[in-house]
Amino acid sequence: MVSESRSDRIADRIKRELTLLFLQEISDPRLEGVNVTHVEVDRELAYAEIYVSAMDGAERKGEIMAALQRAAGFIRSQLAMSISHLRTFPEVRFRWDPVPERVERLDQIFAELEEEEGLGEQDE
Repeated sequence: MVSESRSDRIADRIKRELTLLFLQEISDPRLEGVNVTHVEVDRELAYAEIYVSAMDGAERKGEIMAALQRAAGFIRSQLAMSISHLRTFPEVRFRWDPVPERVERLDQIFAELEEEEGLGEQDE
């Protein structure tokens, strides 16, 4: 078992390396525009939960998650080579992060409210 700060450092390193991997190594067109939003590593270093999102939002979620599951072994091996100071590398699990979509929706709602407020002021 490792300390919480060490697992956080490993998670940050996985996030950086995975971002580079998506930019340089992975050529699957289904994974274009995928962003790694967060990584959590358990204290036993058995699992790395990798949260992803995409600019296209949930409309491509199924396609992206299927591609990530298919590439999980390759991704894990590439990360293990990049982060070689670990005795064993955690198993990677991909999760969809809905937060960016929610933020976008909230921005739309606020813009609509501002527009309605502006129209109300013009009527007076």
